[in-house]
Amino acid sequence: MPNILLAITGLSPQVITETLFALHQQHTAVDEIHIITTRIGREHINAHLLAPGSGQFYRYLDEYEIDWAAISFSHQHLHIICDENGIEIDDISTEEENEILLKKCLELSHRFTSRADTTVFFSIAGGRKTMSACLMVAAQMYARPQDRIYHVLVSPDFESNRDFYYPPKKSTPLELRDAKGQKVIKETSYADVKLVPIPFISVRKSISDKRRGLPQTPSQLMRFLIKDRQQPLIVNMQESKVIYKKAELKMMPSRLALYAFFIWQKKQCLTMSASCRNCSECYLDFRDISKQQDKITKFYQHLTGRAGDAGICRLEKDSLRVYVSKIRQDIQRAFGLPALAQLAVEGVGKKPDKRYGIKMERSKIQLVM
Repeated sequence: MPNILLAITGLSPQVITETLFALHQQHTAVDEIHIITTRIGREHINAHLLAPGSGQFYRYLDEYEIDWAAISFSHQHLHIICDENGIEIDDISTEEENEILLKKCLELSHRFTSRADTTVFFSIAGGRKTMSACLMVAAQMYARPQDRIYHVLVSPDFESNRDFYYPPKKSTPLELRDAKGQKVIKETSYADVKLVPIPFISVRKSISDKRRGLPQTPSQLMRFLIKDRQQPLIVNMQESKVIYKKAELKMMPSRLALYAFFIWQKKQCLTMSASCRNCSECYLDFRDISKQQDKITKFYQHLTGRAGDAGICRLEKDSLRVYVSKIRQDIQRAFGLPALAQLAVEGVGKKPDKRYGIKMERSKIQLVM
């Protein structure tokens, strides 16, 4: 009966070798390892676990005298989360990305539990909390009596150390940080790595197709997904405010005029793509912004009813950076730190060719004049 370890990771690939070590300490064999991760997560795994000859995964196998061929784990076993256009996702930071992640977790859980002769160990120790939560949901949907859900606990001193991947056979000194952030040297023999089995209620039978007796597929389950209704970003020029997720921001006219300009620029983008992810075609450098100074001035006049005599109507490069910074502060104060990545005016590239724009999907933005 093949044993499959299905784990989720972010920027700490250590959880893979730690989980593998803990399973082996319980005399539990692992035949395959599959990892759900992001593009950046894959880079960390390739660099630190699977690097030819020096990867920590191979070091662990050698040190504990385990045949490399005994465990199937390679670049082909890394399942990268991609958006609807096939673009690999760098991080899970939005509601849409979490939904994509959940679908991937459901698909792989369904796939690996569809064979009666397998046992699946779901490891929810890695990645952001939302990532482990998605795998937990998928495991509860499809896990069978022989499957297990695990979290791995590592001694606090060693857990945050980037150089600790598993307790070596021969204890070695490792430089750690204590609670006050001071450097301390501690032997790895003090490292405690253990698995905590998470009790779960399997709903596999309750979601089965009554005609065939098989569990519903991920696409069938996604039809019943309960989620918040999508909240657009609304820039209301009639009421001089920005609205997002039921919160409102009253912004100074000069800042709102510039913000509305970048919103307008985003809405005007003609790039034929269903997604704005990793795209900055609508971003402008200072020279291009200056060419459209009249548009910024008109937004300001629309808000104030006054002639364009303010600094925003004669925008300079230095003042542009100040306005962008102030807009960022306004957005953080009104909508919170997590909203900055999507709503704030961001700069890409290096000086003097820095370009500015808004990352949020244009389909989720409304400009009310």
